[in-house]
Amino acid sequence: MPAKTIDIVTAVIRDDAGRMLVVRKRGTAIFMKPGGKREPGEDDLTALARELDEELGCRLVEAQLLGRFEAPAANEPGFTVRAATYLATVEGEIAVRAEIEAMAWIDIADPGHIALAPLMRVVLAAL
Repeated sequence: MPAKTIDIVTAVIRDDAGRMLVVRKRGTAIFMKPGGKREPGEDDLTALARELDEELGCRLVEAQLLGRFEAPAANEPGFTVRAATYLATVEGEIAVRAEIEAMAWIDIADPGHIALAPLMRVVLAAL
């Protein structure tokens, strides 16, 4: 049986204090990195730019590949999420839009009690 995998592209966005932006989709309890699935024909950066604009209203200025990571999907039981994750620089005012219900800035070394997706824990360890 083929593996049930969700391929996505995500962004690590940090503020001037070094905190990392996490978002929570409407109807869920888990915070994750902004980003999403590629549309047909999109490369990573095109998809990432589109997702950041749709979800947060900001523009992708620069992105450098941090790595490719896998973990159990947070909101799709039985699936694995595979993410190309980029260190991203954005411009414009960041605000929740589209399917995003909440956002938070977390300390990378000590995210506190916020509920994070399994993939977030993998990426935090890489940072």
